[in-house]
Amino acid sequence: MRPKSNIDELCYPFMYEESSLCDYEIETDQLTRMVAWAIDELSKLKLEYSNNKELENLAQELNWLLPLCYHLNGSIRGKLAITENNHQQLLAYYRNMKIIVKDDISGFVLPGGTSPVGILNQCSSLSKRAIRLMVIIHNKEKIEVADILPKFANLLCNYFFTATILINKITGFKETPFISKSY
Repeated sequence: MRPKSNIDELCYPFMYEESSLCDYEIETDQLTRMVAWAIDELSKLKLEYSNNKELENLAQELNWLLPLCYHLNGSIRGKLAITENNHQQLLAYYRNMKIIVKDDISGFVLPGGTSPVGILNQCSSLSKRAIRLMVIIHNKEKIEVADILPKFANLLCNYFFTATILINKITGFKETPFISKSY
């Protein structure tokens, strides 16, 4: 199967390649779109909690992350656009948020909470899927993946999850602990 000559009938130039690189780019594109949606939903929540500094900080951080998610997207096929400085800044944001919610994280919980919690949970999952695709791209397809990319995506996953705990703390939503019968 190959693309047709009409550009109007082609949504992405690499759609027909066999490499998982296209799948990775689609996942990180979805991640970026979900972060944008979370920002929009967070702006609505901020109206309800208008003087909440943590929500304001979260909004600023997500706006900072939005273009970085697109940079994550192109950093394998194109020029590496995620830097160690980006990683260190995200790590600082994450560690600060962990301090705020340290008494609210108690292991596995069932997903839940007011929007944008569900969206941020999806962002966390999309980050995981991007990492898995990086593993396949690097290990099976032998395409170089810079070490900073999975490191950054792992941190993104943890950041998004912790953001859900922060929002639930602010809104008073009580998570339900999940006790696995499998492990």
